[in-house]
Amino acid sequence: MDNPEVVVVGAGPAGLTAGIYSARAGHATLILERAMPGGQVANTPEVENYPGFVEPVVAVELTQAMQGQAERHGAEIKLVAAAALRTDPLVVETSDGSHRPDAVIIASGVRSKELDLPGEKKLRGRGVSYCAVCDGAFFKGREVAVVGGGDSALDEALYLAGICSKVYLIHRRDEFRAVKAAEVRVRARNNIELVLSHVVSALRGTGRLEAVEVESRKDGAKRDIPVAGLFVYVGSVPHTDWCRGVIELDDAGFVLCNDRLATNVPGVFVAGDVRVSRLRQIATAVGDGALAAMMAHEYITGLH
Repeated sequence: MDNPEVVVVGAGPAGLTAGIYSARAGHATLILERAMPGGQVANTPEVENYPGFVEPVVAVELTQAMQGQAERHGAEIKLVAAAALRTDPLVVETSDGSHRPDAVIIASGVRSKELDLPGEKKLRGRGVSYCAVCDGAFFKGREVAVVGGGDSALDEALYLAGICSKVYLIHRRDEFRAVKAAEVRVRARNNIELVLSHVVSALRGTGRLEAVEVESRKDGAKRDIPVAGLFVYVGSVPHTDWCRGVIELDDAGFVLCNDRLATNVPGVFVAGDVRVSRLRQIATAVGDGALAAMMAHEYITGLH
């Protein structure tokens, strides 16, 4: 697309929904993505809390439907290796050329936070993973650990429990942050062992992960748990390096906006996990995408 009126950066649920609404509003809409459409949802096997489905829906099928709908309405999805935002005039520079849209919607999402332990990067792909759906099959019939206490951690522990012989669920507190329904299911699985009030303090192994050292937060006692894999779910880091210094961010790097999802730069809006929010779910991302697209439509209409 040579002259898009709206550029959406990110093809997760927020970006795809923004693309649907923007294209339906009559705007030439380009969605830029550096990996694959779907965002963080692509790392989840099933979604059971998205409205409209009595039974859990396969996550990939849900995002593929969103992608198809966006393309049917005329939005174009383009894969790029990198992007950068410039202003005055508004420009989105990519590894494949530059675009000068009337409006930009930031929907670039987040990535998994690391534990920042010695050897973690070296063992990534050699036992340390941030995506159970992507890598779980490599550990079929083996013992693994999951670290985290939110919805993602418990969901992935349940997923791995159906593949692996045993799952250690390590959490720094005595209580989980996840929804109660997920906790009930976790506690009902006899091959999930809870390791509460502990943190992962070291990784063992040279060529591959062999064990994790855990430390009690109550008495400081340490012990090793032999595992073939460690799946990390301890939070998210926003993909905002490409617009840092242009868009106003909070201390953690999430995009600040008003109730119209407008940023500090005229014509730039934000949607989904990348913005400051108290809840990051598919349903909220979809709502953000629709609102951001309509606010962009109003902005563009006011320009002409």
